[in-house]
Amino acid sequence: MTESLPPGGVVFDEDELDARWAQAWRPEQVAERLVGVGVTWCVAGGWALDLFRGRQSRPHEDLEIAVPAARFPEVREHFPEYVFDAVGWGQVWPAAEAEALAAVHQTWARDPASDRFLFDVFREPHEGGTWICRRDERVRLPYEEIIEHTADGIPYLRPELVLLFKAKATRPKDVADFEGVLPLLNRARRDALGGWLELVHPGHPWLAALAAAEAAEAD
Repeated sequence: MTESLPPGGVVFDEDELDARWAQAWRPEQVAERLVGVGVTWCVAGGWALDLFRGRQSRPHEDLEIAVPAARFPEVREHFPEYVFDAVGWGQVWPAAEAEALAAVHQTWARDPASDRFLFDVFREPHEGGTWICRRDERVRLPYEEIIEHTADGIPYLRPELVLLFKAKATRPKDVADFEGVLPLLNRARRDALGGWLELVHPGHPWLAALAAAEAAEAD
């Protein structure tokens, strides 16, 4: 795969990332800038789970939002003072142009004055108003079915889908997120997550936890 990546990528220094993400924005900061954008977007990742919980449960080293890939230019226009670096495969393409953007799905917003990263934009595959899961294109849903909102209107990816993405790596924070959110999922949410896990990650250990939650509820 790396042989097909565009030129200009710089291997990023993992040791520097924590410092460069130290001033990452919070969801409300992005939401304030995107008022009236006209593009369907949502907070993703760990912050999305905390928006679902209604409280911040742990520190977050970054902020991730998801937008339809074709609408990314409209989002970028709302942050004219920042640059967007394409990121993937351990490399960064500073102030990325079309070729680098097409090669990866992540885009880090960077303050050129401080060189600090502020938030991460996932440019998601879609067909019109249908969102397509980048992990498995068989998972397709209308945008109105994948996004929920906080009481003050911040859009976030529904928790079942956040956990589906987290299931691939199951880092300690991902496991903690799953265990913390599982008690808050009703049966419909658990069933949806279980069905997607069976499809994308058959045999995943979280399936047993979902089954146990079902059994406990039935008792």
